[in-house]
Amino acid sequence: MRADRLLSLLLLLQNRGLMTAPELATALEVSVRTVYRDVEALAASGVPVLAERGPAGGFRLMDGYRTRLTGLTDAEAGSLFLAGAPGPANDLGLGAELATAQLKLQAALPAALADRARRVQDRFHLDAPAWFRDADPVPHLAALARAVWEQRAVRTHYRRWRGEVHRDLHPLGLVLKAGIWYVVALGEDSVRTYRVARFLAVEGLAETFERPTGFALAPYWEHSSRRMEAALHHDTARLRISPDAARLLPMRLGAAGRRALEGAGPPDQEGWVEVRLSVETTAVAVGDLLGLGAEAEVLDPPELRDAVARAARALARRYGPPPE
Repeated sequence: MRADRLLSLLLLLQNRGLMTAPELATALEVSVRTVYRDVEALAASGVPVLAERGPAGGFRLMDGYRTRLTGLTDAEAGSLFLAGAPGPANDLGLGAELATAQLKLQAALPAALADRARRVQDRFHLDAPAWFRDADPVPHLAALARAVWEQRAVRTHYRRWRGEVHRDLHPLGLVLKAGIWYVVALGEDSVRTYRVARFLAVEGLAETFERPTGFALAPYWEHSSRRMEAALHHDTARLRISPDAARLLPMRLGAAGRRALEGAGPPDQEGWVEVRLSVETTAVAVGDLLGLGAEAEVLDPPELRDAVARAARALARRYGPPPE
């Protein structure tokens, strides 16, 4: 562990130049005292580390010195595919490998390319989770990731809407969707998708497995997502919406709202338009449409119009008559 840290310290000084002890401590996630001990160890091993005193001082390597210890381990090389997503890399247990791999890559690049890579890293950042929602707790994600990588079966305890189940699974891949982790796995009879946060226990087994012939994660996920969306949005509502609701529709209902606006009819004298909106169950659709307030009117189907009207009357009773 200390050897890895010393290499990271050396690569930090080579890539970034002069750095203070607190800056190095932050980058390495150690104490300032540990940084001083590690610098002494590097110097004792023959690395020309220079200490510059004063307010603008710090540690740097002797001019012209460059290490060639930039070979990537298997884990470091694999972690580079998550270079734009440090949060998910940490979730998978690859945070340290990713940081070391990036340092090694920068050290191996010519000066101009290394500088460009640093500028890209400073200017672009991927934040996967959606707004206003805490990320799922995923204590079993690392175990599932190991099983995916090693093609090893797992024994699981999983919480479904209809109760808890125990299953042996063959994990085939992991997907991060809007900040939520899913594992695609082969069970007793078919390939299915499981939300990682709902696993109550995951135990790695000695049994290994062969991946199904022809299975590819990306096409499976695309097909599965479209099938799930079609199953959820199994009905269509005809609405009359105001200009304000037209602006809100994509923000509140996402792709379904955008598609509804694309097929909107011509505006009437008040500027309102008719749209056809794909909706889920009546209960879910009522909640979605109440968010538009008085800026939307349900025209069809009659049962949805009645359900929204009942909810509106219940709200009026809840809040009572307006003050005189």
